[in-house]
Amino acid sequence: MATTNGEVVSNKQVILKNFVNGFLKESDMYLKTDSISLKVEQGSNAVIIKNLYLSCDPYMRNRMTPVDDLNGFPIYPPGSPIEGLGVGKVVESEYPELKKGDLVWGMTGWEEYTFINNPQTLFKIQHTDVPLSYYTGILGMPGISAWAGFYEICAPKKGEYVYISAASGAVGQLVGQFAKLLGCYVVGSAGTKEKVELLKNKFGFDDAFNYKEEHDLNATLKRCFPEGIDIYFENVGGKMLDAVLVNMRVRGRIAACGMISQYNLEQTQGIHNMINVIYKGIRIEGLRAFDYFPQHAKFLEVMLPFVREGKVVYVEDIAEGLENAPGALIGLFSGQNVGKQVVVVARE
Repeated sequence: MATTNGEVVSNKQVILKNFVNGFLKESDMYLKTDSISLKVEQGSNAVIIKNLYLSCDPYMRNRMTPVDDLNGFPIYPPGSPIEGLGVGKVVESEYPELKKGDLVWGMTGWEEYTFINNPQTLFKIQHTDVPLSYYTGILGMPGISAWAGFYEICAPKKGEYVYISAASGAVGQLVGQFAKLLGCYVVGSAGTKEKVELLKNKFGFDDAFNYKEEHDLNATLKRCFPEGIDIYFENVGGKMLDAVLVNMRVRGRIAACGMISQYNLEQTQGIHNMINVIYKGIRIEGLRAFDYFPQHAKFLEVMLPFVREGKVVYVEDIAEGLENAPGALIGLFSGQNVGKQVVVVARE
């Protein structure tokens, strides 16, 4: 634990009030100001980081409801700060691999300062010629998700037909650009006219549609893919997945990255068209980004040149201040964000 012989500073935190049922609300979280000593016990291997940027990610909602098993994701205890991926600066360290002043990304608390007992889970940031906030997105977990899901799970080939739901989000915008770089035909869906235009004009998708304006998703997909879909990058679930299954081609592949339409439902929706998986030989594989974290260095070898050379662009939606973090997180589930949702806690 932190000692009391160092500088003691105030520490604003976002606290989960109670376990959540149904749709997440701002009243399910509250701000609290605590204090923290900026010293760690000698030989403890612990570090304290000052949080700079926090990542808002849909999976965080699942950690607010007690379930039997989230496969390595602990449930947030009510009364404690919630946690997520973020970027921070080391202010005190007894961990040999990190020193004061180092920049890191990894799992941290939704607070100004976080005491971390297991800093071996943090990644030291070596490349600072790109925005630090990118390590919450294109160079962090969403980037790894897009890279691993598309290249490893979907095994794409030039000329294939690719569909991406929630395509303007943190992961979808990257998958679409990867697919275009490979020479695929790419269609994405999003929830506003602004996002549809973003997909076509900034990210280079061949086509895009606003799913909220489509009354028959099956017919919409048939219109966009008259010859069927080879690859579906799944971010939505529910009715969208049902419609996609009907429109998949033989030996199609689905990377199941997220199912944001289901996270706030007390009773998740059933899928009715699964028989297509058999008849068409469709392969569906769940994507767990953390499984690919050990390949982060390899991933950066691919992604950093894309970013530096402008081959891939990235859109962020920035919320300033920890006090705006709850609203930013909730906004993910109604599509308020345009691009990757980031919360700025401090700009160093």
